[in-house]
Amino acid sequence: MQKDKSEILAVDIGGTKVEAGFVAPTGRILATARAKMIANRSAGEGLAAVREAIDRVLKNRRARKVRAIGVSVPGWVDSKTGTVLNAANLPCWKDFPLTREIQKHYRLPVRVANDAKAAALAEAAWGAGRGYRNMFYVTLGTGAGTGHVIDGKIYMGRRGPGGEGGHTTINFQGPRCGCGKRGCAELYISGPAIARNARERIHKRPTDTAVMLKFAGGDAANVTMEQVAKAADAGDALAREVLAEMAEHLAIWFGNIIDLLEPEVIVIGGGLADVAMSLIADVRGHLDRWACSPSHQQTAIVKAFYGAESALVGAAALWMGNAKSWSVAHARGQRRRKSSTK
Repeated sequence: MQKDKSEILAVDIGGTKVEAGFVAPTGRILATARAKMIANRSAGEGLAAVREAIDRVLKNRRARKVRAIGVSVPGWVDSKTGTVLNAANLPCWKDFPLTREIQKHYRLPVRVANDAKAAALAEAAWGAGRGYRNMFYVTLGTGAGTGHVIDGKIYMGRRGPGGEGGHTTINFQGPRCGCGKRGCAELYISGPAIARNARERIHKRPTDTAVMLKFAGGDAANVTMEQVAKAADAGDALAREVLAEMAEHLAIWFGNIIDLLEPEVIVIGGGLADVAMSLIADVRGHLDRWACSPSHQQTAIVKAFYGAESALVGAAALWMGNAKSWSVAHARGQRRRKSSTK
């Protein structure tokens, strides 16, 4: 039996942790290591945390087979230059040349992309989007990220931030989003948005939500998205209203996506994937009002294959189909290392 050949060192950078690992050409994770991300200090300290995770996994015997590094990172990324332009979860970096810094240290070719886009590529290559030509990926959690894959290629736009669907407006009179716009989809379908909606309803109708308050320890300020979902399963009427509203907002958002892009499939990942998938029947019902494409019901809506590891595998997918270029770049890097030690 032929063993997996480790070709890519993948790195997933988040607001609290960095995970590095080796990913096989089949999309299988072979080994990983983690480090705590230092996101609220200097740019150098943030980079040191990334190097710590990479250095830990490089102690693995598979390190000798690495030919390239792929990196996924939240926020706005210029993928052409590998620059992190701005990321709310990574205040240490603004206009930070991440590709250059990692490449300079490890002497390997490096590619950097937004984490949702990277996850989309992983799902298209090896996950729930495999076999589809035109796939739209949605990750729902503390925010709402997206990625659009056509013929195996992720849409980046002119510089890399293109395809950002979480910050499309679905209510121009809505609240102001952290991005500066009003009524972004993220304000209605993310975990914090659902919890906030529930808390507001509790204050207006405190007698209608005994179950949800019980799960929150009797204090509405403690209500989380997870407790809303749990309360809805237990029959809490107000919690069910909150999720019903989420379903309609998802339908409005998906309707726009379908009418604009007509994907063959929408893949839903992230921490809220199970909750969103439980609402798909309702979302489908609302789509008849919120999508005008005659074939809108033909767009499949499925759950992502990769869970918490989607962005890590996606970082490896950034190099998918480029084995020859990895080997050439690696050989050049080896020559540079040798010449620098003479």
